[in-house]
Amino acid sequence: MSGPPVSATAAAAPRGVLLVNLGSPAEPTPAAVRAFLDEFLGDPQVVDLSPPLWWAIRKGIVLPRRSGPVSELYASIWTPEGSPLIANGRRLERALGPTLGDGWRVALGMRYGEPSLSGGLAELAAAGCREVLAVPLFPQASGTTTGTIETALRRLARASAGPRVRLMPAYPDHPAFVRALAVSLREQLAEGPVDHTLFSLHGLPERYVRAGDPYREHCERTARSLARELELADEAWTLSYQSKFGPGAWLGPSSESIVPALAARAPRVLVAMPGFAADCLETLEEVGVRLAESFRAAGGRELRVAPCLNDHPAWVEALAAMVREAWDAPESGDLARAGS
Repeated sequence: MSGPPVSATAAAAPRGVLLVNLGSPAEPTPAAVRAFLDEFLGDPQVVDLSPPLWWAIRKGIVLPRRSGPVSELYASIWTPEGSPLIANGRRLERALGPTLGDGWRVALGMRYGEPSLSGGLAELAAAGCREVLAVPLFPQASGTTTGTIETALRRLARASAGPRVRLMPAYPDHPAFVRALAVSLREQLAEGPVDHTLFSLHGLPERYVRAGDPYREHCERTARSLARELELADEAWTLSYQSKFGPGAWLGPSSESIVPALAARAPRVLVAMPGFAADCLETLEEVGVRLAESFRAAGGRELRVAPCLNDHPAWVEALAAMVREAWDAPESGDLARAGS
């Protein structure tokens, strides 16, 4: 939608940037994990089953069974700064503001948990921002991520007055994003050669894609663009999907099956996760620990896991350029209008 021209008053105000990620439990405890999973899995854009049926399954089976084991996984990656996802988000927040320069303010908000979207918007409003660009830290769009962020921001706009909010478009193959990824991966390749590169992205039920979700196409665009930037031959890289949850068919091939299979022909594999802008449970524990163990058990020598972009200087510079570009894009209209 095309929004009205920015007023002179708004133009003189600081420009607000709200970095948005999924979220994390407040603590690595069963109670905190249960609360987080209940909010996350209770979102109908994340799980599209019949609400009464899914409520019963979630409350009676999933949360009682998953909260304890998942809290132990979180405890294994918890840092002195707290959740890695939040800590990495805070570091990016602190780095992006000075890179954007005077006249910009940056805040962090999570779709689920704390710091919240409403808290991030309130922080920017208190800094004098009348315009805010919400920046999903999900390069590939999906109704389960960017879609639910848009829904939440629209709901917040209806509930209270606040800054005008726009949503930055997905950037699965934006040149600045791809170049930043390539810079970080070349640093890993400088440590020694590898026999194969695996791009592992978060999975999604196939039925979502059949219903029109663009996620798989976006993942493929990211993988192809990154492979070209790194000058990888077609046989030297693979795209796979991780983090399957629950029954039903998910996008494949799965990282869980691909990684051990690679061990027989590629003793040294580099795993990059270009769907995750910040390291989190899925990258640090699922890939860095469990997949690495399965690779070695299958005879592989080294599964080198590349860190996510986090606050890498190349990513900070790239994101700043993308934010400026999106801010000035004439087709970038209102997502939510204060007081509307």
